[in-house]
Amino acid sequence: MKTVYSPAHAAHAPRHEISDGTLKPAVETPQRAEIVLSAVQAAGLGPIVAPDPIERAFLETVHDPAYVAFLETMWAQHRALGRAEEEAFPFVWPTPGLRSDRAPIHLDGRLGFYSFDAGTPLTAGTFDAALSSASTAVSGAALLSAGERAAFALCRPPGHHAMRARYGGYCFFNNAALAAERLVADGRRVAILDLDYHHGNGTQEIFWERGDVLFVSIHADPAEEYPYFLGHADEIGAGHGEGATFNLPLAVGADWETWSHALELALATIERAGPDALVVSLGLDPFEGDPISRFKLKTYDFSRLGTRLSKLGLPVLFVLEGGYAVDALGENCAAVLTGFEAG
Repeated sequence: MKTVYSPAHAAHAPRHEISDGTLKPAVETPQRAEIVLSAVQAAGLGPIVAPDPIERAFLETVHDPAYVAFLETMWAQHRALGRAEEEAFPFVWPTPGLRSDRAPIHLDGRLGFYSFDAGTPLTAGTFDAALSSASTAVSGAALLSAGERAAFALCRPPGHHAMRARYGGYCFFNNAALAAERLVADGRRVAILDLDYHHGNGTQEIFWERGDVLFVSIHADPAEEYPYFLGHADEIGAGHGEGATFNLPLAVGADWETWSHALELALATIERAGPDALVVSLGLDPFEGDPISRFKLKTYDFSRLGTRLSKLGLPVLFVLEGGYAVDALGENCAAVLTGFEAG
């Protein structure tokens, strides 16, 4: 199994985030990708390949061009305002009763207009890192189109919270959505299976009215967990996309027995849809030791997950999403991939 990886992810190296109402040390750091890369190499899973650059026009098939331009230029605005801070956070957002159809000119207004949370820092290197992460995912999809049975896109920053024109949840470009878009362009029927502890609200929003990509997600109940405002079981898509979204929210504390039952429901839904390629948003934060999650999967369970996915008989692109228990992150990721290869 080839792994697509770019060291350019390290350009986004935030020191802080806002969570639980306070400023805390960042958990989404370059160390995550470096640990996973070392584990993949140690497991002998296959060659590490560099991504091809993503074309701007293709990026803008998934993301609004004005949003892409904002991410590209915001740091220059930050410096032009005389701000010496190494990170930028939004603090005001459009809400019902306020204008939400016009991007402000001032940076503070633009930060709020193009974000949905306060916990995701922007830095001088964020745009370049996010672009390399998107390139990694699309290059992984290209490997499937070229005939590979499976590939691993070692993406950082993660992507599944990124909406068409909003960032948040440590995500800037939606890597899984871009990979799926590449496969659709190559004539594939595609399903996305999101296994992150947190609902992939960005992926759902992007494909909400599209029937050509099935989105299936297993995640913590949004009544109790981030991102709170999407991910309920009654959300099924709209228009041409009605019936192409399937959410399986689980109560906090779910263990393998509960989680694997949801997995079987998810896979049955995917099999009924009959895709010929699968993109897996591989969140490793359902792990019992994850500092910002509350599921109870063990390392062995990730191996069982990989084995089960292999039995689908579909080409699979694994796209790295969350997972913040850094001491176990590499082992858990390798467990999924080796389980798939052995299966």
